[in-house]
Amino acid sequence: MLLDETPLFEPSLLYELDWATSSGSFSPPISPSSPGQDLVLRPLCLADFNRGLYKVLSQLTLAGDVTAEQFTKHFEHMKETGDYYVTVVEDTSLGQIVATATLIIEHKFIHSCAKRGRVEDVVVSDVCRGKQLGKLLLSTLTLLSKKLDCYKITLECAPKNVAFYQKFGYSASEDSYMQCRFSN
Repeated sequence: MLLDETPLFEPSLLYELDWATSSGSFSPPISPSSPGQDLVLRPLCLADFNRGLYKVLSQLTLAGDVTAEQFTKHFEHMKETGDYYVTVVEDTSLGQIVATATLIIEHKFIHSCAKRGRVEDVVVSDVCRGKQLGKLLLSTLTLLSKKLDCYKITLECAPKNVAFYQKFGYSASEDSYMQCRFSN
């Protein structure tokens, strides 16, 4: 199966963001167009299946044994809906994905049929931590949700990560997070 460079979403969306409104600070300065030496921030593409995407995701949670066919089917579904913005950082010197995060757009009937953004699966490879890539991904997805006219953006995190997300304007809600798991 040929896994090509087809992007999940239009790459120009990432480079049209208004960084003047970002609440994140970077030292040294980095941005989507300049994330660091040999690094590229871009939409997920099919070929990323072979660039270690699952190796990075497995540092966050159980990623499972996924075939290229399964990955392609999910990718095509996500692309077709237009509501998934899986963003990756690739180390071009290694040809490997070193960080990823997902923005999912949820269409609501409330708030005059508004949209809500949800951040999921934020992870930076252990070999690249400390390079501000998590901050870059979170800032990028936050600004992207604003550009896509979401009325709010939310995420779920462990209590130990609350302070990190607060630096970007996120605050704990009064709602309790509940779940009902059906499998791992």
